Amino acid sequence: ISAMNTTSEGAMGNSNYKSSDKGWFRSLFVHKVDARKDAHSNLLSKKETSNLYKIQFHNVKPECLEAYNSLEAEVQNRLHQDQDYPCEVVGSWNTWYGEQDQAVHLWRYRGGYPALTECLKKLNNNKEYLEFQKERAKMLVSRRNQLLLEFSFWNEPLPRPGPSIYEMRTYNLKPGTMIEWGNHWARAIQYRQENNEAVGGFFSQIGDLYVVYHLWAYGSLQSREETRNSAWLKEGWDANVHYTVPLIRSMESRIMIPTTSSPLQ
Repeated sequence: ISAMNTTSEGAMGNSNYKSSDKGWFRSLFVHKVDARKDAHSNLLSKKETSNLYKIQFHNVKPECLEAYNSLEAEVQNRLHQDQDYPCEVVGSWNTWYGEQDQAVHLWRYRGGYPALTECLKKLNNNKEYLEFQKERAKMLVSRRNQLLLEFSFWNEPLPRPGPSIYEMRTYNLKPGTMIEWGNHWARAIQYRQENNEAVGGFFSQIGDLYVVYHLWAYGSLQSREETRNSAWLKEGWDANVHYTVPLIRSMESRIMIPTTSSPLQ
């Protein structure tokens, strides 16, 4: 009897599992993504602007963070004032919640890879900048960067007054799912414009691949909670979450405070 019950329960469990499994798979492909013979960077990015972005993560020695921010601000201001360098800082922040003693910088290169190459060549021949790098290196524990493109359906990040806190949400996607992600978010972004919170959306090109960054601005942590909760009251937002969650391998949220020199305040 025991064996029969076990077999019966196993069969019922398998039946329920298969039924549930089929429903789960069906839910993934309700919005069919057409197969296209092109790189996702060409399908999802803003071709008319050809902007290339670089994001930098600098982990700073705790006792050096204030000096580091001052040094970075000085160098950024000099680069902005010099028209020979085709680059501009979009925003600079210190992480408040997330990895501590961390600085995050987002740079824009108008003109794409040629502008990046031109800028790097000039900086490598700039003695003052090389001295800055040596001084900065003394303050750092580690650093990493990535090259990004911006999604065509997001607003271009532009300077804004503060005070604001910023949330950077990082999504590590399953390989091969970037176009599907873009298809869903091209519709979903309309639900997140009410409080002017959407700052920019990017996906990686060089560095860790299949990584998405969404950048949001809020007046406070309380404002963040209220704005996010209001999205769930809008018909359609829940469907976006339902269809995009299975595309994600891991995700992270940083709450960041802009530095005094950041164009995004």
